[in-house]
Amino acid sequence: MLMAGSQLRSKTPYRLVVMGVSGCGKTTVGKALADRMELVFRDGDELHPAANIAKMTSGDALTDEDRWPWLRRVGAVLREGKAQVVGCSALRRAYRDIIRAEAGGPVTFIYLAGSPEVIAARMSVRRDHFMPPSLLASQFATLESPEADEAAIRVDINQPIEAMVDGIVARLAS
Repeated sequence: MLMAGSQLRSKTPYRLVVMGVSGCGKTTVGKALADRMELVFRDGDELHPAANIAKMTSGDALTDEDRWPWLRRVGAVLREGKAQVVGCSALRRAYRDIIRAEAGGPVTFIYLAGSPEVIAARMSVRRDHFMPPSLLASQFATLESPEADEAAIRVDINQPIEAMVDGIVARLAS
């Protein structure tokens, strides 16, 4: 049996980052996980500077220089001390390292892994999002899957959301 959110939260103040390429389900899974664990969800897309959103909307991929302020802001949100879930691509180890450093405490990354074909199909039906499907290839080119020493939770996105959340909660409880 899975623990209720309050039982999980009593063990440690969770700083969870649901990560992966655009279209993998960070917001959907992050919100469902936050609801299950009775935590706050923050969408990293809302933490981007306006210039980043404009750049992506126009079909241009972000550079590392574009990303640094955003990644620091994600870490600062986690540093607020509240147990919470943040959706953030965190595609490279260096990006995750910045988030960890800015957070000022342990951060658990939950990596939503899926094939380019599955994610492209999802993006093709997604509406009202600034990230165009044309940038998916650049996201996969940038992606560095978390290494074993990062202790990330890897989740296969080819399953129902409820099953993904069940698996994440079980891993966090162990």
